Amino acid sequence: MKKGVMARPLPEPSPAGDAARAGHLLAAARRSDTSGCPCSRIPGGLRGPPPPQPPSPRPGDQNAGAGPRGPLGVVVRPRGARSARPLPSGRRQLLARAAPPAELRLPRTLASVSRRRGLGRSPVQPTGQRGPRLLAMGPLSARLLMQRGRPKSDRLGKIRSLDLSGLKLLSEHLDPKLLSRLTQLQELDLSNNQLETLPANLGLAHLRILRCANNQLGDVTALCQFPQLEELSLEGNPFLTVSDNLKVSFLLPKLRKVNGKDASSTCSQVENLNRELTSRVTAHWEKFKATLSPEEEAEKAQADFVKSAVRDVRYGPESLSEFTQWRVRMISEELVASGGTQVREAGTPERPPKATAAKEPRARPVAKKRPDDVSVNRCPNKRACTSSDCVEGSPPGSDGSQPAPDLEPLHFLQCHSKNNSPRDLETQLWACAFEPAWEEGHEGATSQTVATCGGEAVCVIDCQTGIVLHKYKAPGEEFFSVAWTALTVVTQAGHKKRWSVLAAAGLRGLVRLLHVRAGFCCGVIRAHKKAIATLCFSPTHETHLFTASYDKRIILWDLGVPNHDYEFRASQLLTLDTTSIPLRLCPVASCPDAYLLAGCEGGLCCWDVRLDQPQKRRGCEVEFLFPEGDGSEAAGRRVDGLAFVNEDVVASKGNGLGTIYLWSWSQTWGGRGKQSTLAVVVLARLQWSATKLAYFSLSTCPDEGIVLCGDEEGNVWVYDVRHLLTQPPPLPAAPQAPTQILKWPQPWALGQMVTKTMVNTVVANPTFTYLTALTDSNIVAIWRRQ
Repeated sequence: MKKGVMARPLPEPSPAGDAARAGHLLAAARRSDTSGCPCSRIPGGLRGPPPPQPPSPRPGDQNAGAGPRGPLGVVVRPRGARSARPLPSGRRQLLARAAPPAELRLPRTLASVSRRRGLGRSPVQPTGQRGPRLLAMGPLSARLLMQRGRPKSDRLGKIRSLDLSGLKLLSEHLDPKLLSRLTQLQELDLSNNQLETLPANLGLAHLRILRCANNQLGDVTALCQFPQLEELSLEGNPFLTVSDNLKVSFLLPKLRKVNGKDASSTCSQVENLNRELTSRVTAHWEKFKATLSPEEEAEKAQADFVKSAVRDVRYGPESLSEFTQWRVRMISEELVASGGTQVREAGTPERPPKATAAKEPRARPVAKKRPDDVSVNRCPNKRACTSSDCVEGSPPGSDGSQPAPDLEPLHFLQCHSKNNSPRDLETQLWACAFEPAWEEGHEGATSQTVATCGGEAVCVIDCQTGIVLHKYKAPGEEFFSVAWTALTVVTQAGHKKRWSVLAAAGLRGLVRLLHVRAGFCCGVIRAHKKAIATLCFSPTHETHLFTASYDKRIILWDLGVPNHDYEFRASQLLTLDTTSIPLRLCPVASCPDAYLLAGCEGGLCCWDVRLDQPQKRRGCEVEFLFPEGDGSEAAGRRVDGLAFVNEDVVASKGNGLGTIYLWSWSQTWGGRGKQSTLAVVVLARLQWSATKLAYFSLSTCPDEGIVLCGDEEGNVWVYDVRHLLTQPPPLPAAPQAPTQILKWPQPWALGQMVTKTMVNTVVANPTFTYLTALTDSNIVAIWRRQ
């Protein structure tokens, strides 16, 4: 691979050549065998993704979901775009989900994504072109309705199904007087028009199915006039947000499907949000009443209360603030209208009662086992969790260890399913990362948004509510790693703003840069010819990204600052050669600009990554040696878990069975001299599972002194190591037991039948408020500390 900036995309590698080179990677393969079992193990106890063979290009597949390539190998494809003929280099368009006629095809910039935040809702007209309003048809007529209605009749009152799609209709063309004559209408198709809103008095009281895909709708509150609605399609309306999806679920109590998907999980999320918001508004009312004086006018006081509630009551992520403020206003108005008496819980419309367990998480449920389901207990290597307790904690020891934190199972989500199938219990989930709290200087600021990856999807989840805020899918991809950064961009008005960027990579060797707020992929870098095992951003340079690949290379990229159109110009800064496949990357905490640690199949290595050095391609600087292995040379040297506990202490896993090592970077590096190999200075050992299986990643919570790791039985091992970090030497020689082990909940606790699984990754947010675990059985588990 050439150094520096790639002037053009690399050609696709030969499938035959890759197949010939795949043999030596079988020892590192992390995928099931030919039996089809997701948790099957190949000889040597390894598991996970297959030997990284980039798939052959498929017709119409531009890098699995990426858009047209521009210069420098960066591929741009905005949200909602589908495969199309290549656009000219440098051009960026949002392709409609169902393309309108050529004369109506309007370019759409990122500015229009923000129109719901202050800009007009009307489509931006290109200079010198006539807008679509000039092409729209005239008002509807009774004759047209009878022509397009079913069954055929000369009376509007007998029509039950009406197709008005593709007529270039504007909102004002929907005449309530005419449509209200459709007294028996049950199905209405308004797709592929130019509707910006729906009239509020259409009078279709019996409507059960409504299709409004590919319009310009910017608001959904008018849907409340259809209380019998069961199926709704809103795809292809670019101005609708996650908050609008929640509003739809609240307004339509009988809704069963939205955009072809089951609406029950969203209904459950809305009920949880409403319950919490009602509680908070009621508490705010009590505080507000205490500040009122007797002579204050009741009407003015009530108006002030509504304003203060909308201003002060907060819950959930910022991306849901439109929905939460909308509901807070409704709840507070209902409260003052009732004279301050208790409002109906959550103010939710009546819904059919559902049987739920007392502690069943109110999140998207995992598929319940049906008689014709294939058994999930197919792998002999998975052992069932026999404990009936969801959480098992160790009592505080005499060694000064802290009592176990009280962690409550909160959500269990199945959001990475292939084809959105609830029966998918095979997609393996590999990596997750919490979005950094960029406003950490503010008191109480914390991150509760986590990105997860596995299969062909990357999801961004709010841990508090369990709502999937964004979901990005790349057909043909299998994502192995995600990492966050925050970039400073300059708007067209000259203002600086910060926005989060999520990098995701996997089997195809591509790095996708996801604009999370806008909800689309704004750039793709052709980073490697083989699969990318892991990636991480530099903690000091927000645009510097390390990628580690199965081609035995680690590359440092500079993404650059995106321009007004959010286009990246990535350049290659360094190439680091490894002798084995790199599995984990970790910049040294005390000097992140100088040294990079990498846990590899062949051991733990360190590179000098200072950019003021002349060499742009470098070999391993130092290899670290651990005191013992398990008798197997490969398994004894592999490091598949790596993280800093603080600026000096490193936690690593993989060299010894059943052991996590805590060792000192400064003491180890201080004895280097000119040696190319160093024995690590071990401070302590932590007891872990004695499994021979690999690729269970560990993580740390430096501010809390916590080490976390999953195992092959669905357990989460929690270690509070603060007493070890402060205890003077010599430290205990025996491995330290975990502070707590979170057991995999029994089927009755989850409402489903996954009794055996493997926890591949466990990550907590910086304040250890939320803990997220990813499994081999397509389940994202979230715990909350009480």
